[in-house]
Formats: sequence, C-alpha cells, structure tokens
Amino acid sequence: MANEQELLNCRPAKNATDPYRPYFFLHEREPAADGTVHAVNTIFLTNRECMFRCIMCDLWKNTLDGPTPRGAIPEQIRFALEQLPKAKTVKLYNNGNFFDRRAIPPGDYSDICDLLSDFRHVIVENHPRLCGEQMLNFRDLLDGKLEVALGLETIHPEVLPRLNKKITLQNFSGAVRFLNNGNINSRAFVLLNPPYLTDPAENLHWCLRSVEFAFSRGVGACSIIPTRAGNGIMDQLQQEGLYEPPTLEALEEVFDRALNLKLGRVFADTWGLEAFSACNVCFRKREERLNRMNLEQKLLPRISCPCTDSTN
Repeated sequence: MANEQELLNCRPAKNATDPYRPYFFLHEREPAADGTVHAVNTIFLTNRECMFRCIMCDLWKNTLDGPTPRGAIPEQIRFALEQLPKAKTVKLYNNGNFFDRRAIPPGDYSDICDLLSDFRHVIVENHPRLCGEQMLNFRDLLDGKLEVALGLETIHPEVLPRLNKKITLQNFSGAVRFLNNGNINSRAFVLLNPPYLTDPAENLHWCLRSVEFAFSRGVGACSIIPTRAGNGIMDQLQQEGLYEPPTLEALEEVFDRALNLKLGRVFADTWGLEAFSACNVCFRKREERLNRMNLEQKLLPRISCPCTDSTN
C-alpha cells in the first residue's frame, strides 16, 4: 500500500481556485425517495482539502491548502444560486467533509441555511468518522431535510484497509445509525474497480455486495462510482498492474444487477463516462440509457451494437 507521502509525491499540481467562488455548479434531475423526479442544483464548493487522502481520490485538485476563510462558503453558494434556476434539492459537494470545521466553518452555518431556505432537501458529503453533534446543529438550522452522503467505497476485507480512507465497516455502520437516529437521511458511494482488485468478475461481485451492505445498514440511496485514474498514484498503480479501469460494459452490468435488487435508489455515476467506452458508435446511446435508468429507476433494454453483441 502506498503511504501518504508517496500519494503526495505522485500528485500533479492543483488547479487554481478562488475561495469565494465555487469551482463548478450545475442544474440536474434526480428521483426522490417517493419516485418523483426533482430538479437539483449541485454546487461544487471550494474549501480546505480533505484530511483523509484516499488513494483513489482526485477531488483535492480543486481545494485550498489551508482552512476555508469565514464567509467564503456563503458567498460561493450565493454566487451559484444567482446563476442557477429554481430547484427543490441542493447538493453541496465539497471535495472533503462538510462537517470538518476547517473546511466549512461552523460560524457560517446560519448564513448557509438562510441561503438554502427555499430548498426542501439539502445533501452534503462527509466522512463516516466525522459524524457528530455539529450535524445535529446544522440540521436544526435548516428548513429542509438534511441528507449526508458517505463514502463506503468497498466492503472487500483486503482492499478497504488499503485505500487510506481510515474507516472500518463498523465506522460506516455507526455513522448511518447515528444519522438515522438523528432523523437525517443518508446515501453511500460505492466504487467499481477500486485499486488492488483487478479481476473483472471479482470487481462486479464486490461492488454488488457493497451496495447490498450499504442498504442493509439503512442508507436510502447508493451511487456506483467507476474508479478513475488521473490523480498520480492511481496512474502508477495502473502501470504496476494493481488497478484496472472499469469498462462501460462492467458499469452497465453492475448497475443492472443493483437495480434488480430493488433495495432502494441506485445511481450510476456517468461523469466522464466516455473514458470507459471503447466504441464511438454506440457510446452516446448507452450513456443516454444509463441516465434514463438513473431517473426512472428501472431496467431498460441494452443497446445493440457489434461491439457489445458478443458480451450481452
């Protein structure tokens, strides 16, 4: 397993960021727990880098080296919302941990919640080990329902400890239990093809088992993330044969199977999906199919193409 200094040594340079501007925002749609499709405003906040430095993470590229200045996060949210249309749900994705006080200053909670007063549903990201009283304080300031997205990544007993995430399955289970007891919803992120797991069949098996585990602990939704290279250390692991990028076929297969479990909402992450495709002829139709399945939460027929006819 690479140590933290090796991770840092392999990194390319960070992107230039402004602490008073989100580095990205967008308007999208997502099905709610009741099956209705809601408009969602997603804001990618610029803030302090996550302290945990997971081996597969590339989100540090758009983070600050030091603590986030007081007042910066409300200003970022204000700026983004002025550009975005109306929505019922807002995601504050922050490349780290929303309840790390050096990433999101607690003194800004009140201003943040005032800005979010029109939203029925507020989703933030946080590490399972940073779940505590500050979440309840933030929940009480919100007008809408709070949901916390937690990285489970994998339940593979040998791979999880090697990701440098510094969690156990007990940490994850305890975090979901704390959130449920506090009337806070939760969702999980699960990796397809994490590093150190290179057999295609094993990757499908452990991804699906991880989805099942997350739902068994009480999350309401699960997002399947194809693990990507591009952060330095993952590229090195790929060269060493310790990481195998997932294929589009593998994502389709595990997403189909996960939806068929009917345990809760499941989403396939289609960000940068073209990197996993080997065929320009059918890619856009296959991408559209996955996006429709994300919205409709039902299995749709596979796209027929000479490149897939031998595998489907």
